[in-house]
Amino acid sequence: MPTVTVDPADARERLREAGVEIREGNTEHERWRAERGDAVAVAYDDKVVVQGGSPTDLTLLLEDGGGRAHVYFDGASRGNPGPAAVGWAIVSSDGVVAEGGEEIGHRTNNQAEYEALLRALRAARDLGLDEIDVRGDSQLVVKQLRGEWNTNDPELKELRVTARELLREFDRWDVEHVPREINERADDLANEALDDR
Repeated sequence: MPTVTVDPADARERLREAGVEIREGNTEHERWRAERGDAVAVAYDDKVVVQGGSPTDLTLLLEDGGGRAHVYFDGASRGNPGPAAVGWAIVSSDGVVAEGGEEIGHRTNNQAEYEALLRALRAARDLGLDEIDVRGDSQLVVKQLRGEWNTNDPELKELRVTARELLREFDRWDVEHVPREINERADDLANEALDDR
């Protein structure tokens, strides 16, 4: 069980600011308890212990600096435009912190790529991460985010603006194009979402 070295009062405030519900402790020794995802934080007089199947659901919110992670994203469209889905994964030094995949209706492949990125960035922000390394196999999205390519498509412009606004919420970020093999988990999640529809 990870023990987070943080003042329990500061930890309580950080969790409350992140929208995590705080409850009374179950014993006379517990000051409070909080649950998020598959993690439970228990505060004692001088420490906070996090337990559960996915402790990073809470430890990233509790640790100073919020932490750093790699953010992978991928969108898929069958027919382009056609039925589309997104996949994303956030990986820290502790392993996969969060991931998701879902169908998003009728989109082009480029729109799906941006939608996947937006979901991944929002998840990274909600985890309280301060630094992210964004990785995707869409050269178009990566180059547009970095300002190397422009777009005349109004919807892609709007998606790019939203992505850049989300990126500004992090203390440090970078975006790199990676081969599909490196982005395999996000790709799998997007395709699984399409297969399950």
